[in-house]
Formats: sequence, C-alpha cells, structure tokens
Amino acid sequence: MSTQDTLASRRRALGAVIGLFVLFGALATGFFRVQVLASSTYKLRADENRLRRLDVAAPRGTVYDRNGLIIADNVPGYTVTILPASYDSVIATVKELRPYLPLSDLQVSRLEARLRLYPRQPLVVTMDAGLEAATALVERRTEFPNVYVEMRPQRRYVDGPAVAHVLGYIGEITAEELADPAFPPEDYEQGMIIGRTGVEREYDAILQGEAGVRFVEVDALGRIVGDFAGSTFRASVAGGDLRLTVDFELQQWIHSIFPDDKMGAVVAIDPADGGVLALYSAPTFDPNEFVSGVDPGLWETLNTDSSKPLYNRAVLGLYAPASTWKLAAAAIGLELGVISADDHMPIPCSGGMTYGNRFWRCWRPGGHGPLDLAGAIQHSCDVWFYQLGMRIGLERLLRQATDVGFSRPCGIDLPEEEEGVFPAGPEFWEERFGYTPTEGEALSLAIGQGPNSQTPLKMAQFYTALARDGSAPAPSLFLGRTDEPEGWSLNVDAEDLEALRQGLRQVTGPGGTAYMSSLEHWDLIGKTGTSQNPLSLQGLAEDHAWFTAVAGPPGRDPEVVVAVLVEHGGGGSAVAAPIAAKTADFYLRRKYNIPVDTIQTLREHLLVGRSFTPLSLRQSATP
Repeated sequence: MSTQDTLASRRRALGAVIGLFVLFGALATGFFRVQVLASSTYKLRADENRLRRLDVAAPRGTVYDRNGLIIADNVPGYTVTILPASYDSVIATVKELRPYLPLSDLQVSRLEARLRLYPRQPLVVTMDAGLEAATALVERRTEFPNVYVEMRPQRRYVDGPAVAHVLGYIGEITAEELADPAFPPEDYEQGMIIGRTGVEREYDAILQGEAGVRFVEVDALGRIVGDFAGSTFRASVAGGDLRLTVDFELQQWIHSIFPDDKMGAVVAIDPADGGVLALYSAPTFDPNEFVSGVDPGLWETLNTDSSKPLYNRAVLGLYAPASTWKLAAAAIGLELGVISADDHMPIPCSGGMTYGNRFWRCWRPGGHGPLDLAGAIQHSCDVWFYQLGMRIGLERLLRQATDVGFSRPCGIDLPEEEEGVFPAGPEFWEERFGYTPTEGEALSLAIGQGPNSQTPLKMAQFYTALARDGSAPAPSLFLGRTDEPEGWSLNVDAEDLEALRQGLRQVTGPGGTAYMSSLEHWDLIGKTGTSQNPLSLQGLAEDHAWFTAVAGPPGRDPEVVVAVLVEHGGGGSAVAAPIAAKTADFYLRRKYNIPVDTIQTLREHLLVGRSFTPLSLRQSATP
C-alpha cells in the first residue's frame, strides 16, 4: 500500500472520529437540554396530562349586626363538577346525571351554552346538590369517572326576607363585569361568586376571600383516579368579616309588623352617629334562593311582579314628601329670618286662600283659624305654609333647599342610591316642562308637593338633623367605614330647633294628628304626611302615607329616628305613624331592658281595654 493510501485512510478515520464526536456532542447537548434545562416544562406537560386543576372556593366573610348577632354566614354545600372533555362527552354526562340531580331542560340548555363559551374549563353542574344526591353520586363513582363531588361553603342568610335589601344577594360574575375595570383580572376570574347588590356588593372586596387550588389525578381516558395534593396545592383563604350598624332583631320586628298587602319602606337611624339601625323595603324576597344560582322561573317572576320585590324603596324610591317637608320650609324660614316661632300669618286659615287667579285649598275645608309655627306644624295647615312660601320667595326657597342637600344623595355605603329631585333654579321648569315658573310654585313646594321627590332615607337624614343640632352625618351601614361623605347641615340655632321640635311634639300630643300613636315610656314626636301620586290624583288609589319621627327617653336627647313610607296607605296617621311608633318602642325597650310588648301605641291599649296616660299628658301635668 502506498504512502498516499495510508494518509487518505487516516484522514477518513479522523473525519469519522470527529463526526462521531460531533454526533455524540449533539446528542449529549440534546439530552442535557431535555433532561435538565427543559425538565420542568416536560414535567408540567406530563402533569397536565394526568392532573386536572379545580378551584377551591373560599368561604365569604361572616356578617354580624351591631350586637354581634350573625346575619349571614356559610353552611356546607355540595358542588358537582364535570372535568373538561369533548363537548359531546360532557353533555352526555350532564344528561346521565339528571336522575340524581333535578336539572330542568332550561338548566341543561344553560349548561350547554356555558360549555360552548368555556370548553376547556370544568363545568359546574350545580352548587347545591344536597347531601342525598351527593352521596348517591359518590357511591356511583365508577359510573361517573369524570364527575367530581366536593363540599363547598354555601352562603346562608339567617332571616333572608328581613334583611334582603340591606345585604343584597350573590351570583356568578358575568363576562361584562370581567371586562369592567372595577373587577381587576388579578382578583376576579370567570366562575367566581360575587355580591350583586346591597352590602354583599358594596364590600365584596372584603367579603370575597381568596380561592385555593386543588388537583385531581386522571388516567389516560380522563377518569378521576384520586386527589393529588402536591407542592402546587394551595388552601383557600376565608373572606373578612363585617360588623354592621344594623340591629338585626329590629329588622325582623319591622318585617313582622309591616302590612303584608302594602308596599313601602322603613328607615331607622341612630342620631348619635348616623348609623343605620334598620333599612327595610316591602315587599321583599329571600336572598337564600339566589345562593346556588337563581331558578330562571323565579327570576322572571321577581322581575315581572308589579310590586317590584327586588326594588329597594328605602334608597331608590322617590316620593313627594308632602307635609313631612313642611319642617324643611319652616327651618328655611327661620334661618332667613322671615318668620319667628310666635308668628301668626296675616290670613287666618278658613279652608283656603286666594293667590293670583287661583284658590289654594287647605286639606281641612273648615280651616284651622289663626296659628303660630308650632300650631301650624301640629295641624299641618296648608294655608299657613302657603304664606310661608310667599315670604321666602321661589328663588330663595330653591337656593336654600338645594344648598341643604335635597337634590343630592345621602352618601350611604350601598352600591345604589337615588338622589332627590328638587329644582336648583327656574331652568328646571323650562327644561322639563317648557315654561317659566311663577312665584306660585313656592306655595306648592312649601307644603311638600310640586317637583319635589325624596327617598325615605333622605327624609330620615333630614329628621336626624332635627334630632341633633341641625347637622347630620351621612348614613352608614358598616361600623368600619373609613370614608366621610358630605353630611347635612341646617343653619338654625338651638332656640329655633326647639320651636320645630315643639311643633312635632304637638303632632303626637292631645289634639295632634298622630296622638293615637303616642307611647307609654318614650317621648315620640313626628310629622304625618299624605302624599299625592299619579294614581291617587286619578281617583284610582289612595295617597301615599308618611310618618317621620324621633324618639327617646323623656327629658333626654332623641335616640332613634324613624321614617316610614307606605305606598297608597292613605293618611299618614292611620298606617305609617303606628309602624314608626312600634319600631321606636321596640328599639328603645330592648335598649333599656323593658319587656317587649305587642300592645304599644295608645290606640292598641284602648282597643284591648288597657289604658295608660300618654307621656305628653304626664309632662304637661308636671309643674
């Protein structure tokens, strides 16, 4: 063999060796990348093939009343979930579950729609399977290998109808809400349960808690073979608790005494700090029926019911305040100095008076005669207040009432509150009705009619100012509230405030329109109101009935403010005043450890043959 052949053979051998080294190097690099650098990625892919993630619901925070009583908490509930699979497979499983779960055709259709929208997520069939159904499914695990049954906390409202409009209700977050900046993606995701109305919505960030994570192990066919609690398992964190200013037993009491056949609202406030003791709207509903997803039929019934049980009349209902607003007109007159407590108007009430080209009637055809301020409040004399409106003048009346706050919301910590309707200036009539107002508009406004609509909460806030020094804080429901919305302020001195209170005292005193609602133990003073509405003006229904009152132990500052509105209740003294009196009496009796009695007002005592001397008479007899 020649030298050239030998050298060529060596070069080929060397090339082969180098090639082998390159090949083995490439293989070694590949193995290192797969086994070391990308091991976590491939492990995750493998885990994804054999593990399915399930969220662990966090229990919502417990809600307590001012006395520590539980209003809303959580009880065990059973959730049935189908793990992700093909659409046909999941729907087949849903239909196979129907013998064990009461699923209507409509519910199945909704599950199908949800599956099309979120095909790669576990499908929650129900969150309220019940113990019997849950047990039956667990026993048949081999028949439903891709179905997971677990116990989850379920919201419970202790007396749902009594507190429905305070607490609100919960429901699953919608796609529209997930796109809302108010629900940041780092805190909210599809499938979460959130507060929809009331305190549940207002303080959802506190009550929500943090969901945990659980994994279930599945085989190659997607069938569950067991739980997997590896390093990625995370327990849920319970939501924060809330303590409200609400008196739960007072809420229940109001629910028990409000007429079943009437619509309306009751608001009770602690004048010391503006804390809401009660916020009740009738008719009501049971928020427990929303916990596991409201039945479509029930939802349609609630939304089409003409009595609007979901509508919170206490904070959203706007009503002409009628004679309860005469105290506002009187306060403005005293502030401006156009009247004093001893003033008698030039025209004594004889049943009406002429102004412009119109005869303005008083509610009492026979008239009231000459009256001072307290007497005009006691008898609710329209003629006296017509003349007060004339003295104040339309422009000043609009400016003062607007400055006080009759055209802005109270600032209660709820997600919804309607602001009052009150003209800020003459342009109100021009824009809404197409005419320039005359001074005669002041006469209607002075008696609480005309373009003046207020919520029961607003009138309760106004009377809170009368119970205090002329100021009132924004009503609050949460004892831990940190923001301080603008409150209420009347620029009247202590002497003028006492003159207004004296008028209210005479309303519930002998000869007053609400005398029969006077109480044995407490100084109850207030004002009735009979509010015209579209139906009553047509003769198709009664007027709305108002009564706003403050009450407390004799000789001391008032300790509770109550505003009652009964739609189509007729006169305020007949229906609204007894509700307010019984509400104040219940609250104060419990506060001072006096046994609660269902026979409370003077009328009730007389009807059962019992008698007591009203506090107003005992006070007047004291030297």
